[in-house]
Amino acid sequence: MGNSIPEMTLRNVIEIVQLLNQHRIEFYVDGGWGVDALLERQTRSHADLDIAIQHKDAQQVRTLLEARGYSDAHRADSSDFNFVLSDHQGHQIDIHTYTFDAADNHIYGIPYPLESLSGNGSVDGNPVKCISPEWVVKFHIAYQFDEDDYRDVKAICQHFNIEMPLEYEEFERVFLQQG
Repeated sequence: MGNSIPEMTLRNVIEIVQLLNQHRIEFYVDGGWGVDALLERQTRSHADLDIAIQHKDAQQVRTLLEARGYSDAHRADSSDFNFVLSDHQGHQIDIHTYTFDAADNHIYGIPYPLESLSGNGSVDGNPVKCISPEWVVKFHIAYQFDEDDYRDVKAICQHFNIEMPLEYEEFERVFLQQG
């Protein structure tokens, strides 16, 4: 990358995937890398790696990443269940935690619907669990999206034959008029 924003590279992501797998921590790749995992190829550069983990594993993940030079990147939206760890080079891991009870009801943390945690993909040939394609699209409607989000949603919709959300069709009309 030509700018000064640190990038979470493919190599960085594979290191984290292998670390979590080695310690048998269940995780789901979310965000931009989650899109790329579903598509099984890197489509763009990413500033961070988003992962969803069970809240019971949060302290172990913190400990493992702290041993690799990561520490809390204090942000206004940080909480016990949503926090960012970064290393001295600026690599960031955005960690979202959740808890379900014995009946699979969400009871704590980021409100991932259970069925959203059912996607499968790969990062450079390494199999990973990720957010399901349908839920990636639904989650991308819940906030003010940008050009990267538009491209991510369009790629997922095309690859998995999912109807493009109306909000994104409108964005596409405006985006194409400007381009």
